[in-house]
Amino acid sequence: MHEHDDISVEVSPFQAQGVLSGFLVSGRWPASTVEWARFLLLAVRVASVPGMLLTSTVFRVREERPESSHPGAVGLVIAEGPVVGQNAVLPGQFAAHQPPGLIVLHPPSEIRPSLPEQDDVAAGCVLLPGLPHLGLDHRAAWVEADRRGNIARMVSRAGIDPNEDADTAVLALLLAA
Repeated sequence: MHEHDDISVEVSPFQAQGVLSGFLVSGRWPASTVEWARFLLLAVRVASVPGMLLTSTVFRVREERPESSHPGAVGLVIAEGPVVGQNAVLPGQFAAHQPPGLIVLHPPSEIRPSLPEQDDVAAGCVLLPGLPHLGLDHRAAWVEADRRGNIARMVSRAGIDPNEDADTAVLALLLAA
């Protein structure tokens, strides 16, 4: 039994001015690519709520404990800005202080669902950057789901080439020096 098996990953979304601003992570951080895919599923379900996310947005994993009085908080996943347009995140923006993960969330208005019978589907991708020169692979997960929890797509993989997928390519560009 792993030492963290009895401690769950708890996720609480928070908003500012009615728009999704991030997630408070409590208990412990996701410990595997599969657990990050479960986190992403919850994030995508939140992003599918009408008006919660206005445009495709990049979120950064911050392992610093928040200064608030949330017991058990281990860190935050914070909205850093839109993928395109005014105040967009910039290539290399996270190169100096590389986060353990970057996430992009797409609201239903920004994607075409994989399954034509599903509507109001949001999508997301988490990139967990590795250190390929040390033999640590890049890992990623992709989710497409609606707010009712119906999943159109859920994939997690290790050993990815970030350039093979549009979302991971954008996130890798933000990390590149």
